[in-house]
Order: sequence, then C-alpha cells, then structure tokens
Amino acid sequence: MSTASFAAELENLAVIRRFAEETAQSLQANQAAIDDMLQAVDEAVTNIIVHGYAGRPGTIEAQVKRAGDSLIVRLRDQAPRFDPTTVRPPDLTLPLEKRRPGGLGVHLIRHFVDQVHYHTAPQGGNELTLVKKAF
Repeated sequence: MSTASFAAELENLAVIRRFAEETAQSLQANQAAIDDMLQAVDEAVTNIIVHGYAGRPGTIEAQVKRAGDSLIVRLRDQAPRFDPTTVRPPDLTLPLEKRRPGGLGVHLIRHFVDQVHYHTAPQGGNELTLVKKAF
C-alpha cells in the first residue's frame, strides 16, 4: 500500500496519475486494469479539483493498494461533501443538442471500474474508493 498527498491543482493530474500507475505496477496489476483505473482516477481527481475545491486551495490524498484480486484506489479530500454514487446516469439516448454540457465524469468513472464507494471520511471530507479487478 502506498499513500501520498497532493495539492488540489490541475497541474498535478499527471503527478497523481504517475503515482497511481507506478504503485499499481509495483503491485503487479495487469496493465489493462491499470489503464482503466487511471481513466477513473483522472475523472475523479478532476471533479474534486474543479467542482469540489472550485478554485480554493486544498489537498487530495491518494492511496493505492491490493486487496485480493482487486486494485483499490482511495481518494480523500476536504472539499464540500459530494457523493458521486447518488448521481443518476446520463441519458445517452438524447440527441447531442438536447444534452447538457459536461456531466459525464461520474458515468465514465463507473464505466472504467468495477465498484465505486463513497463515504464521509473519518476526519471529515470525502472518501471515494475505486475498485478494479486487476490480478
């Protein structure tokens, strides 16, 4: 298991991604699962920075570990409470001109991982857990 904290800035997306990828590789997760997890991490971290902190300073703690045959990434932040598991799936049958811009991040997260769990972190804030079968 590896844990690191990062400033909640879009410039750190690549750094967070590299941390998650290198840790997952060191755990010997398969590359296809790592690639999917990284897409979900990108979406989740972007949402935390853009919508959660919304320009305010903050941190994101990322933890990567193995549990049985799954790769687990846990993201913690102190942004205002937001539970992405309550977001309804978008209606992808609507013509593009009738869809609202954005709003696909949570949908993509769900697509790329096997499970998404949310709860309020013990110290307050948000804790998002992404689970992907990877071993």
